[in-house]
Amino acid sequence: MTDDDRLTGQVKALLADLRGLKLEVRRLRDRVRADVPEAHVVAIAAAVAAYLGEDGSRRQPRLPASPVWSANTRRAQHAHHPLYS
Repeated sequence: MTDDDRLTGQVKALLADLRGLKLEVRRLRDRVRADVPEAHVVAIAAAVAAYLGEDGSRRQPRLPASPVWSANTRRAQHAHHPLYS
């Protein structure tokens, strides 16, 4: 068997696999097309997160309150240019 015959066989096998995968994707898309309300998706995601141990607390971002941050911000406001340019 020459290299060309071997490569031709591999390409044919890959094309057959690709056709099978396309059929599988099409079948799965048909199953997923059912409209699921967003509230249901959120509830399922929350249940999965709780099952995996996520506490689910919402965190508020905190701005730094250090004197250095305040001084840099004040300097930038007075100079009318961004801090990091």
